[in-house]
Amino acid sequence: MRLIKAIDYGDMSRKAANIVSAQILMKPDSVLGLATGSSPIGLYNILVERYEKGDLDFSGIRTVNLDEYKGLGGDHPQSYRYFMNKYLFNRVNIPIENTHVPNGLEEDPEKAIADYIKIIRSLGGIDLQLLGIGNNGHIGFNEPGTPFELEFLCVDLTDDTIEANKRFFASKEDVPRQAYTMGIKAIMHAKKILLVASGENKAEALAKAIYGPVTPDVPASVLQLHNDVTIVGDEAAFSKL
Repeated sequence: MRLIKAIDYGDMSRKAANIVSAQILMKPDSVLGLATGSSPIGLYNILVERYEKGDLDFSGIRTVNLDEYKGLGGDHPQSYRYFMNKYLFNRVNIPIENTHVPNGLEEDPEKAIADYIKIIRSLGGIDLQLLGIGNNGHIGFNEPGTPFELEFLCVDLTDDTIEANKRFFASKEDVPRQAYTMGIKAIMHAKKILLVASGENKAEALAKAIYGPVTPDVPASVLQLHNDVTIVGDEAAFSKL
């Protein structure tokens, strides 16, 4: 596990974008596992800037996203498909058919799970998986207590996660209660993992993930067992290491 300390959010975003850029340059047909939320927005903006300058080409890149709210379609402003289109896909030259996000409108969890596992396997696996970390140590929507051996799943969101995400919705009641998410098993099968963290509110979870016991109670702690993990965090996020 490699730790890269950044000064602030902007510096964290640049350092993380350098790693993603290198992956794209070294393997122009890479499969990138992507994440949503506030942590990677700066990184995505830098990737777009480099594309606009002619330094990056996304035409051969394939992507799979970690998760999607169950019940939200891609045209919903709070869906993760909408987020990815807004911050990355619609701003670079990636063919939209090369981008994959779980189908939030699929009501049958078993079908949604089988369909997404099939997509990931058809792409030959993930070359670089981007992650954030939740205040409770979750990665993707793998909440504390989620078994490590699951590849893709439908989860009930915890009150902590609903509380953290309510700022994106009109009210807490509007936050979906379930989500489809890539499981720990699929995340751990990625060849490389890049986790980004910013802010003091992530410090305790990050410290437990890096130095605490490997336990489903802190889902991110499983990353200690992966052989190629880079964590880029700002000073606030690293403040409890």
